[in-house]
Amino acid sequence: MSFLIVIAALVFLMFAAYRGYSVILFAPIAALAAVLATEPAAVAPVFTSIFMDKMVGFVKLYFPVFLLGAVFGKVIELSGFSESIVHAAIRYIGRSRANAVIVAVCALLTYGGVSLFVVVFAVYPFAAELYRQSNIPKRLMPGAIALGAFSFTMDSLPGTPQIQNIIPTTFFKTTSWAAPTLGVIGSLFIIVVGLSYLEWRRRATMATGEGYGTELVNEPERVESKQLPHPLLAVAPLVLVGVANFLLTRWIPTWYGPTFTVSPDILPGLHAPVETSVKALVGIWAVLGALLLGILMVVATAFGRVSQRFAAGTKAAVAGALLASLNTASEYGFGGVIAALPGFLVVSNALKSIPNPLVNAAVSVSTLAGITGSASGGMSIALAAMSDTFIKGAEAAHIPLEVLHRVVAMASGGMDTLPHNGAVITLLAVTGLTHRQSYRDIFAVTVIKTLAVFFVIAVHYATGLV
Repeated sequence: MSFLIVIAALVFLMFAAYRGYSVILFAPIAALAAVLATEPAAVAPVFTSIFMDKMVGFVKLYFPVFLLGAVFGKVIELSGFSESIVHAAIRYIGRSRANAVIVAVCALLTYGGVSLFVVVFAVYPFAAELYRQSNIPKRLMPGAIALGAFSFTMDSLPGTPQIQNIIPTTFFKTTSWAAPTLGVIGSLFIIVVGLSYLEWRRRATMATGEGYGTELVNEPERVESKQLPHPLLAVAPLVLVGVANFLLTRWIPTWYGPTFTVSPDILPGLHAPVETSVKALVGIWAVLGALLLGILMVVATAFGRVSQRFAAGTKAAVAGALLASLNTASEYGFGGVIAALPGFLVVSNALKSIPNPLVNAAVSVSTLAGITGSASGGMSIALAAMSDTFIKGAEAAHIPLEVLHRVVAMASGGMDTLPHNGAVITLLAVTGLTHRQSYRDIFAVTVIKTLAVFFVIAVHYATGLV
């Protein structure tokens, strides 16, 4: 019965998200309904101490990232940089390769360490313009962004600084470069199959005469073509964000050390010292610093164009950031409640019975990521509960822990992108589209990503490659 409660809550939330209802409203309803069916007296305490605690904790950490990411995307749009990039891409690459261009830019930013949430805000303005000028249906765009930002650069390519590739290092004592050959093979599988699917969808929809679309929402503002800046200048802020994020990640710990204490001697209004763990926050601080530099560069190099609409544009950006962050935070709270239910333990215990160590790890992590709606959340829960089992199984089968690392990381980004996933909801909110319009292509990327995990497992068993 406890298992059915978890499944019912998950299905209800996915249905609500797909039908276009607000996840901010329905995530707590779904979570608390599951608690009500399990232990009615616990509803209020769970709401305050688990759901809201998780939700507020997410906002505390990540709202500044959403906010600056949205502002960065908006100034890229207002400056005309997005249109300039699109004109250059069409001139040198061609309209027919729009999907490949979007995937490449998303991949460059994500692999450079930029949060996938920030990538969505940054890439959307020029992706929308590229699709509009190429007359490709806008509803296909989320699939291309998902392939570029949510798949191979998130957890497959060796060395990626995304959290999904970092979490396994603490459990398996590996590095982010674990199993480089398998990581590259898996990435190539995702790229080739994913782009083939997107191109098939593009040709099929355009053959019917369907164009970019009308009566669309959240469309980027346009700049007159004759006023467009040079494409090298336009792409410079994107490169700056990636490079600055990389450098700040390494410099910040040397400036502050592992912790930093603000004492009453520094701020007399404090009643007690405030100690901050720099190590836990360096990734977020680095992204924020990089985004600030990117925003300043755009404003400085395109002040005339940006200043005219900066007030109205940033208001829209702030509204978008609020919606996107609260959607994702509500999902995070839902995952925290579901993970505490007895039915969730039934699922995690059942997964331990799968005999093959790599398949066991892949299925367990992907399943728990799907239930919680979070790649990093599902992976953390799975590894906290079952990492010893995974390690013992791998050692008994003489499988290097590097391979286990790569399989687990890739599996976390598979079925996590179900309709209730925070990144999916953020992507659709930013692009102004709905699950009904665009989730089909996001789910196809999800399936391709999941298949890539088992493809990598098969390659390892067939060749012994690491």
